[in-house]
Amino acid sequence: MRTWTRQEARAFAARWLPAWTGNDPERLGAFYADDAFYSDPGIPAGVRGKAPLLAYFRKLLARNPEWTWTQIEGIPMEGGFLNKWNAMIPVGDETVECVGVCLVQFDAAGLISRNEVYFDRAELLAAVQCASRKR
Repeated sequence: MRTWTRQEARAFAARWLPAWTGNDPERLGAFYADDAFYSDPGIPAGVRGKAPLLAYFRKLLARNPEWTWTQIEGIPMEGGFLNKWNAMIPVGDETVECVGVCLVQFDAAGLISRNEVYFDRAELLAAVQCASRKR
């Protein structure tokens, strides 16, 4: 495995992060290898493989079609990069801003083989609860 550069991380994130917006799970899934592992706070044990990953992305993106993700910094590491990101997540009539990190590693074909997402969901969960009470 080679070490990615900051420029490579920035270029990849510029193509990949917009695929998280707009409820197009197949577009997002195209960035992932068939045997990719993915985890986030919603599924801490993760999923492995394209079919379960796409099933998860279909639910996740359908619930969050308007969120937007931008890279703050790509930190090079062997086999990929640590992606520090900012997400703007509409919840009801407000937008929650989250900052987090994710590990992004690639296979020999340049597809994501491992993506582990970490962030504090406390503010997001509070906003969701508040929006639910307003309904």
